[in-house]
Amino acid sequence: MKTLLLLLLSGLTVIGSEMPAKPNIIFILTDDQGYGDISAHGNPILKTPNLDRLHRESVRFTDFHVSPTCAPTRSALLTGRHEFRNGVTHTIQERERLTLDAITLPQVLQGAGYKTGIFGKWHLGDEPVYQPEKRGFDEVFIHGAGGIGQSYAGSCGDAPGNKYFDPAILHNGTFEKTQGYCTDVFFNQALGWIEKTKGRGPFYCHLATNAPHAPLDVRPEDEARYTGKVPAPVAKFFGMISNIDDNVGRLLAKLEEWGIEKNTLVIFMNDNGGTEGVKIWNAGMRGSKVTPWLGGTRASCFWCWPGVLTPGDRPQLTAHIDFFPTLAELAGAKVDGKAAVQIEGRTLLPLLRDPAAAWQDRTLFTHVGRWQTGHAADAKYDDCSVRTPRWHLVNVHPEGKKAWQLFDVSVDPGEKVDLAAAHSEVVREMEAAYDVWWESVQPQLVNEAAVPPKENSFAIKFREQFGSPAPSQK
Repeated sequence: MKTLLLLLLSGLTVIGSEMPAKPNIIFILTDDQGYGDISAHGNPILKTPNLDRLHRESVRFTDFHVSPTCAPTRSALLTGRHEFRNGVTHTIQERERLTLDAITLPQVLQGAGYKTGIFGKWHLGDEPVYQPEKRGFDEVFIHGAGGIGQSYAGSCGDAPGNKYFDPAILHNGTFEKTQGYCTDVFFNQALGWIEKTKGRGPFYCHLATNAPHAPLDVRPEDEARYTGKVPAPVAKFFGMISNIDDNVGRLLAKLEEWGIEKNTLVIFMNDNGGTEGVKIWNAGMRGSKVTPWLGGTRASCFWCWPGVLTPGDRPQLTAHIDFFPTLAELAGAKVDGKAAVQIEGRTLLPLLRDPAAAWQDRTLFTHVGRWQTGHAADAKYDDCSVRTPRWHLVNVHPEGKKAWQLFDVSVDPGEKVDLAAAHSEVVREMEAAYDVWWESVQPQLVNEAAVPPKENSFAIKFREQFGSPAPSQK
């Protein structure tokens, strides 16, 4: 009681057993790094000592699931609801744009007194009205499209001529020509912002790397760590991850140097299944990015808060939609009205406090999306799945026909034995749930008939600022 009284008198509210509210929050989200691309998860070649440390010191959600591709995952993380309810069914073709009807996590955190900053990848709409400064971020330092240098017909595109080295980055509405490798640039900028922001109230730092997404443009010294040990593309991919790992170590050291590590929650996650790394190690899972198998959706999910969270595994079925409500509650944010109705996920706080906390069974739905624009009604069975704690119902028919396979992932995490014929009643029950879900999201697919602009906004803004041709790039 004495401790509680002192906390209340100091203005610090208590979320749960010895869990103070309003921590600083640093969220690290990597791009195309799979669950198996961490040495702590058993990778026999890749070395990630700093991520291993984070793993060791964190609450680890070991059955945590995201979307099979990047923009959908990002939309679900920031809204607490399935990506299709945000209109995000692809990574391009205007179908990556987060509906303007959504309330975002940084908006809610701002309402709770947080300073908010994003560094790296946004990928939820490149047109001005969709940009992060309109969605709750005070500080914005981002590339465009789904990757540095990408450009597609329509709205999705980065600054012309951009490369992973010395990229032009949009900083609070103005392009800045940076120097160095992109991951180093993003961490440097985030650390600089944190140093200026710390001590002036809580902050939320959204640090989303472009690496190790292809093209596999890597620092030579990082590639050299794996040259001769694995095929050349994998050596580049692993080198990009090692560079991320180095930067994570640098960030953790800075938090200790600044004396804020005990008031800072660090979360690490990857955005979808792996790519090049699955050729070496995929933690025994089937599938990869752009598939509905476990290997396409299972993600690393580490929550490190020294002195507050006791490290350990949480095997309960959890997902990207749980991120928003968890951080909102930790921040003491007011979530009511439209925001409360929007959220489908659950707060993870009971599990963060107690590994034995009650956690009701649930059903999660995955669909790869990426159908031909305007043909959502025909794509119901294209690469989709239904998940409960025990069962995984999967449809991957090459012609998009209904051909369910059923796996008991509690004993068969590699999804090798199809039990659909032996458990037809389970198939019927899970298919019925899928039917209801599919129909429920159809009115929310708001980007399906979007009319693309003639040119993407980043290209226009870049030309207005620098003229043409673009500045030389490495």
